[in-house]
Amino acid sequence: MGAREDVVKAIQEGATAGQQGEPATVCPYPATSILRTAWIRGYARARPVADASEQDVAE
Repeated sequence: MGAREDVVKAIQEGATAGQQGEPATVCPYPATSILRTAWIRGYARARPVADASEQDVAE
């Protein structure tokens, strides 16, 4: 698999983890890997940050 395909796969894996409610700590890539950044990008798209009204309820 080429580098571009690896990045796309990592983004998709991150999005799947985010949709399933997994914690970000399940990322399978080491901190030094560009694929970790791609995985986190996919994860972040699937798990958007809560808005201010939701944060007030959580506190």
